[in-house]
Amino acid sequence: MENRVIEKIKRLIPDPKRVMTDISDLYSYSYDGSFGTYLPDIVVQPKSKDEIVRLVQLANQEKLPIYPRGQSTGLSGGSLPVKGGLVLDLSKMNQTLIIDPDNLVAIVSPGVLTADIHKAAEQYGLMYPPDPSSSHVSTIGGNLAENSGGPKGLKYGVTKDYVIGLEVVTPEGKVIRTGGKTVKNVTGYDLTKLIVGSEGTLGIITEAILRLVPKPLTTETSMVIFNDIVDSGRAISKILTSGILPSKLELMDQASIQAVEDYEPVGLPRDAEAILLIEVDGHPLAVKDEIEQVKEICSQLGAREVKIATTKEEREELWRARKLVSPAIVKIKPTKISEDATVPRSKIPEMFKRLKEIKEKYQIHLVIFGHAGDGNLHPNIIANKLDKEEMKRVEKAVEEIFRATIELGGTLSGEHGIGTMKAPFMEMELGEEGLEMMKRIKKAWDPNNILNPGKIFPEPGQKLVLSE
Repeated sequence: MENRVIEKIKRLIPDPKRVMTDISDLYSYSYDGSFGTYLPDIVVQPKSKDEIVRLVQLANQEKLPIYPRGQSTGLSGGSLPVKGGLVLDLSKMNQTLIIDPDNLVAIVSPGVLTADIHKAAEQYGLMYPPDPSSSHVSTIGGNLAENSGGPKGLKYGVTKDYVIGLEVVTPEGKVIRTGGKTVKNVTGYDLTKLIVGSEGTLGIITEAILRLVPKPLTTETSMVIFNDIVDSGRAISKILTSGILPSKLELMDQASIQAVEDYEPVGLPRDAEAILLIEVDGHPLAVKDEIEQVKEICSQLGAREVKIATTKEEREELWRARKLVSPAIVKIKPTKISEDATVPRSKIPEMFKRLKEIKEKYQIHLVIFGHAGDGNLHPNIIANKLDKEEMKRVEKAVEEIFRATIELGGTLSGEHGIGTMKAPFMEMELGEEGLEMMKRIKKAWDPNNILNPGKIFPEPGQKLVLSE
């Protein structure tokens, strides 16, 4: 980047501490939770919409790549500055967190931590349902960009289902508002839904209006143990077609069970092929009846054991096992490739079979855990990025996982986004014409291609590369 452009940026931001060009600072912004390291030329921490407007106008004038960023917890490379340029760190824009209980909405700045929205809503007996595992550290702006989900997605949906209004700075430095506080709004194109999940390629969100819902009166949790993972898949399908809609339905396969027991023993059965953790919520009488129905269904479909938590402490202990999976598996090998390919619910048993075959074919350490109730299985591959030969096998396995997912009528991403990691496979799912229509939208909104270039759309000949 030319020095004259850097000087222009510095003049736009009055606080020199919020403009970074030192190499040590730039390296801090060169990576996220995925793969690859890309140095930006400059990092700016804006604190207001007006500062963002001025920065975007300058970037558009100079054709300078600009990369919006939250806390960089993303797993698909969505915030990586792959073409250098300006990283816009929005984590300092956390001034607004307003709960409006009469209208059942929250009004938030993009730098607010998602967990803080949960806490604020609970004070009014309300909740903001999207609950990504990173919510205690991730910003709502990043969640909006990636259309994040979480365990409650089965019953409550993902981020886009709770966004009813946005304030957005366009790639040309203009400010637009989409939607509002009303639950029903069918005026014109749904620009709100278009922006959410666009990964910062169409605009920079400076404020969001989020829909809240009343917090359920009670919850019940059960742990179901299976000797065969395919049986667990059949149980999932049966539960979901029985009239019961769990708030959470999570899976742990044998590899993740054993990893947790090696890491921090909690009494899980090492010989089980799968464990389901099932939570139902709502009115106390309905919840009691539903958890018993879940027990009966699972028992009929080959469950070895069904444990129903009887106290809050027991419920927390059951869920603690699930939360330990991620830190446990990276103790086995240091590199974790976390995918979120998602299949239709009816295809869950078939996807389990395909994943078993891929694991054996490429001799990889494949761990399956995640939001099995909505088909979002989270196959995780544990490897060592220093082992080049292993990483080549992993690359082939990941491609085959995506291919199996598409063949079964699924999607590349249930909640992590596309970023750089899945861009090479976009045409596989959307087809040439579908991808071309998305490119046209991008061109119309961002004619100079300054906003988060290198994401979603594959470069000619681009392939997944995990080995450096």
